Amino acid sequence: MSIVLTDFARPRLFPREPRRNTIQDCTPDQFERHLNDVPPLRVLDGYAPFCKLHVHRNWTSTRCLAVPITDANRHLLRSDYEARTQDELPVLVRWFEGLEPPVADYLIAILYSREQLAKEGTNIEADWGVVGCMYTAEPVETPMAPVTMMRNALGVDEGGSGVPLDREAYRRSVEFWRTHANWRG
Repeated sequence: MSIVLTDFARPRLFPREPRRNTIQDCTPDQFERHLNDVPPLRVLDGYAPFCKLHVHRNWTSTRCLAVPITDANRHLLRSDYEARTQDELPVLVRWFEGLEPPVADYLIAILYSREQLAKEGTNIEADWGVVGCMYTAEPVETPMAPVTMMRNALGVDEGGSGVPLDREAYRRSVEFWRTHANWRG
C-alpha cells in the first residue's frame, strides 16, 4: 500500500507560514515517509468505503486540535465565514484563540482511495491519498464537522465527496461539536 499527501491536504497540514495548530517538527516529505514506513497502530473505517483512518502514535509536538468548551474558555471562541479553497463557498466556522491545548497522543491520517480522488478531480499514483489529519488524545476518530457532512452531501462540485447525509452520524457530530471547538495559534 502506498500513500501520498494530496494537493488539498498539503497546504492545510503544512502551510507556507507555519501555524501552531498544524503538524509540527516534521516536513511534508517526512510525514509521507512515516505513513509509508511505519505501520499504523489501527486502521479504522471512515465515513464511506473509500475512506480509511490510519492511527499513528504522535511522533511530533503537534497539539490536540479539538478542545472542550468550558465556562473558563468560552470567551476565547471566535467565528467567521471561511472557505477551504478558492473554489468553495464560505461556511460559518468557529475556533478558539489564545488557548494552549495539550500535545496530541495520536495523529490519525484521513485517507481516500485513488479511485475516489480521481472522481473528485485529483489524480495520484499511490493507492491512497491523505486528505486530512486529526490530532487527538484518544486513538479514535473525531466526528466530522456537521458542515463538512453537508458539503459532502452536496457533491464534488461544491467541494464534497458526494456521500449522502447520514442523519444519525450528523446528530452525533452535532453533539460533539456543540461542546468542542478547534483552536488557532
